[in-house]
Amino acid sequence: MHELTLCEALLDILDDEKRRRGFARLKRIKLEIGRFSCVDADALTYAFEITTRGTWLDGVTVDVDRPPGFVECLDCGAKAQVDDRLAACPQCHGQRLQPIGGDEMKIVEIEILH
Repeated sequence: MHELTLCEALLDILDDEKRRRGFARLKRIKLEIGRFSCVDADALTYAFEITTRGTWLDGVTVDVDRPPGFVECLDCGAKAQVDDRLAACPQCHGQRLQPIGGDEMKIVEIEILH
């Protein structure tokens, strides 16, 4: 379950932000996890809930957006947005697609409680 490792890295980032900005609590964190990222958003959210119990992050709401992936067709050169890595090219229906985006995981927003 690599989501637990990702969660631990996320907690380190949030701890650093807390020290840097000097806030006491968070209300919400918004993540963007691309559909090509191979990250199970539900497993990551669950890992966050479990690992933050009894800490300063206990009770923080985690919102996850799942943007689509972007590909370039190696047959016709078209660039397109697709929801599935196994999708066919929307232009030529070729199957040789190179992912060019949608595999990111990033913190988009944090909502701080004062």
